[in-house]
Amino acid sequence: MSFRHLVLGIASLSVFHLCGCSGVSSRPSPIEVTTNPGDIADFKILFAQNCSGCHGPEGKGGAAIALADPVYLAVADDAVVRRAAANGIAGTAMPAFAQSAGGMLTSKQIDLIVSGIRERWSKPNALEGASPPPYSSSEPGNPSRGSEVYANYCSSCHGAGGRGGQKASSIVDGSFLALLNDQELRTIVIVGRPELGAPDWRNNVPGKPMSTQDVSDVVAWLASQRPKFPGQPYPSVAKTAGEPR
Repeated sequence: MSFRHLVLGIASLSVFHLCGCSGVSSRPSPIEVTTNPGDIADFKILFAQNCSGCHGPEGKGGAAIALADPVYLAVADDAVVRRAAANGIAGTAMPAFAQSAGGMLTSKQIDLIVSGIRERWSKPNALEGASPPPYSSSEPGNPSRGSEVYANYCSSCHGAGGRGGQKASSIVDGSFLALLNDQELRTIVIVGRPELGAPDWRNNVPGKPMSTQDVSDVVAWLASQRPKFPGQPYPSVAKTAGEPR
């Protein structure tokens, strides 16, 4: 065999091995197989990746309203929860998650999240026979009367004028109000924030639940405290002599 034939033989053998013809499988190992995000159908994974950052890992304890609250789930039906998950909530930090609204989740995945929330955290007798104010209302409240409602039902915790008390912080802070639209305020007034110790509409004053009009009016009063330009004007800080301005 000539040197030229030997070189060609070695080259052919190398190509043979590089092409995977040596009998070694070219299929990816299980660890290399990735899942299409649209195929994820596990509630725990979907909730952890999309909801827990704001609503807490177990549906409560986050910055946003608790989803693991049976009272909330008794007041907000599946259509409300699905609409929020799919399309987000304008005027708040809640983004849209459905692909149809610019998010990453399929319609089926949105349905899985909604049904999973309901199955895990709703309770048949959460309201104990009480009739709550409606989740939403098209009738505007009266902010002037709302100031009186606030004094009667809320000031014991949030202080005079909503500026904060010994039990709870300010609820007229411009930055706080900028993160919530009127419906979000209404929802919190009705269902409370039990994980933070804030009672629902029945328990602000023992034995005297808030009426539908009370809720609408106090929400109107809170909304009237929302600044047009949150964070403005910035507080001025006096400069000492010789300090650059």
